[in-house]
Amino acid sequence: CTSYEYEIVAVDVVGEMAFTAGYERTEASINGEPRQYVLRATQIYRREDGEWKVAHRHADAAADSDPLGIR
Repeated sequence: CTSYEYEIVAVDVVGEMAFTAGYERTEASINGEPRQYVLRATQIYRREDGEWKVAHRHADAAADSDPLGIR
């Protein structure tokens, strides 16, 4: 990974639960070839002993993005 950015589109906190949803923009080398891709990512958090922990994460390729560089 040579570059990573997380653009948060939505966030909310309700009690001991929270979520973020947004776009992860990544530049990386896959099998020696430079690639750029965008993932739509959602993370669900829960507060445990005063600390936020990721309870669930889901991501998939955004439109017009291919994480493996195969078209």
